[in-house]
Amino acid sequence: MACTSAARWRKSSYSGNQQRDACVEVCDDIPGMVLVRDSKNTTGPVLTLDGTAWRPFVNSIKNDSV
Repeated sequence: MACTSAARWRKSSYSGNQQRDACVEVCDDIPGMVLVRDSKNTTGPVLTLDGTAWRPFVNSIKNDSV
């Protein structure tokens, strides 16, 4: 499912300015799901997660980056 044009994408706070080419955007204003995309390729593939899978997904990324 693609994010509608009315949906609000936000850039990850971890993207920062150090790696301008490593940006992730999240759309979490659709009930029950969270969408993730590469901000450099806004028409490219979108990762769609069930809302209940979002927190474990983020936690697993945080644990791997420590």
